[in-house]
Amino acid sequence: MDQQKYLKDISDIKQMMHRSSRFISLSGWSGIAAGCYAIIGAAVAYFFFLPSGGFLLLDSQNFYAMLLVLAGVAVLSILTAVIITTRKAARENTPIWDRTTQRLLLNFLIPLLTGGIYILIKLTSQHYGLTASLMLIFYGLALVNASRYTLGNVKYLGYVEIVVGLLCAAFPGYGLWFWVFGFGIMHIIYGSIMLVQEKN
Repeated sequence: MDQQKYLKDISDIKQMMHRSSRFISLSGWSGIAAGCYAIIGAAVAYFFFLPSGGFLLLDSQNFYAMLLVLAGVAVLSILTAVIITTRKAARENTPIWDRTTQRLLLNFLIPLLTGGIYILIKLTSQHYGLTASLMLIFYGLALVNASRYTLGNVKYLGYVEIVVGLLCAAFPGYGLWFWVFGFGIMHIIYGSIMLVQEKN
């Protein structure tokens, strides 16, 4: 009897240590919302800024306007994630800002900001063709790098984003469609999987 209680105590301690070293307030709804925003933003870009057929012309005068729409998608996704995550943390009575959160953000932002700066450098040199590919690749690297500080299989989403980004580099004229798949469809799929796991 004492041995069973001892083993249970050890299991509880290990679980508490695991939870304390991971950011656990992520919600599947934030992933689904990000995916929906991405698809809506891509639809706006397709109907208003792309030539017929959806093939991205690298010298298009609408390129920067389209990029602005996609940046708006990123801002909306971040704001939604912050709101949903804050509410979820409040319901679960877990801290939203601690050393684990700081480590998560640091490991996520280093690849992401590096990629963002690199993309801006390429844009100022009028190299537009690999923009979507670079977004996907650096975002995937950021997810993989930050995955050690959060629960769930975030790293697998990161791996998919990297692969999609590399495929996008091979077909740069169809970057918008790879962007839709990587940032839109994959976020919705991953968010749905997270929701199922949260209920179980």
